[in-house]
Amino acid sequence: MPPTRRRPPADHSRNPNLDEVDRQLLDELARDGRQSITTLAGAVHISRAQAYERVARLRDGGILKGFTTVVDPPRAGLGTSAYLTVKLKQNSWRELEQALDAVPAVEHVALVGGQFDVVVLVRARDSRELRDVVFEHIQPLPFVLETQTHLVFEERQYPRKLTR
Repeated sequence: MPPTRRRPPADHSRNPNLDEVDRQLLDELARDGRQSITTLAGAVHISRAQAYERVARLRDGGILKGFTTVVDPPRAGLGTSAYLTVKLKQNSWRELEQALDAVPAVEHVALVGGQFDVVVLVRARDSRELRDVVFEHIQPLPFVLETQTHLVFEERQYPRKLTR
C-alpha cells in the first residue's frame, strides 16, 4: 500500500506578524522559488542577512511550507482534469480526506459550503483513468451520497500575491 499524504488542518487566519517585506518575500518566492537569497534580497531591497533570517523565520513559523514546482499537467502526461463536487453524509469529511490520501490522481481537496460539501481536483492520463478514479475510488465510499464531474477544458494558474 502506498504511503498516505497527511494534510494538517489549515489555519486561514491572517498572520498579523507578517509585515510588507515578509509579504514581498513570499510573493517573490511564489514567483520563483529557486532564486538565491542574494537575488531575493535585491528584489525586496533588504540585505542578504535579513532575507536569510526572514525566510528562516517564515519557514520555522510554518508560513513558508516549502518550495514547489509548477507542472504543466498535459505535458506531464496528465491530459484529463476534472473537478468533482461531492455531497457527503454528515460528519464524514475526515473519512473522505483519509480515503483520498490513497488516490494518487487527487491533486487538491477542499471542504466548501453550498450545494456540495467537497470539491476535488483530479488529474488523470485520460478519460478512462478519470472514470476509474470516480467509479472505483470515490463513488463506492459509503459516506459519499452524490458526485458530479466537471471536466476542465482549459486552465490558467495565477501567481499568488500577498501584496495588494
